[in-house]
Amino acid sequence: MNEQPIWSIFVNAALVNNFVLAYFLGICPFLGVSQKVATAARMGGAVMFVMLVSSVCAFGIHHVLLAIGTPFLELIAFITVIASTVQLVEMIIRKFSPALFRALGIFLPLITTNCAILGLALFQTNREYDFVQCLAYALGAGVGFTLALVLMAGIREKLTLAPVPDVVEGTASALLVAGILSLTFMGFAGLGAQ
Repeated sequence: MNEQPIWSIFVNAALVNNFVLAYFLGICPFLGVSQKVATAARMGGAVMFVMLVSSVCAFGIHHVLLAIGTPFLELIAFITVIASTVQLVEMIIRKFSPALFRALGIFLPLITTNCAILGLALFQTNREYDFVQCLAYALGAGVGFTLALVLMAGIREKLTLAPVPDVVEGTASALLVAGILSLTFMGFAGLGAQ
């Protein structure tokens, strides 16, 4: 049982140990969908939903597999739950927002292979969080992921209006901005400490 306070878990997941900018998990959608703020915010919402559902399922799966003496099946079970949740999100978005579905393109199914979501399930189990702590951790990680996406998209939108040298156009500028954002988030180190 982990005795860390809920607020500390949330702040650590969202800012201090941001999945994208500190752990470098989920880089594919971070770089691929961060060209427009509206698309980035919606992708962040989809990832946050998948993180919450996966966190709840991972908590239950962990305890069930421990009870029946098969904890070695956790990884396979986590991947199955994540893939199923992403399929559900994809069907919902396709049904209710075809424009968003087209805007997200290939990056929506790539949430299935997003290592940030699998990392969330594995980290929360290793840290022995209780149910409420798991929810706070998933919500914090989702907020942090969304924050990173939206910040990156905002900066990239502004860069399209700025005169950028040919040497750093496109991917190079995106990677430079990502590096600077990562360094900026290092300033939060120690914020959620007890």
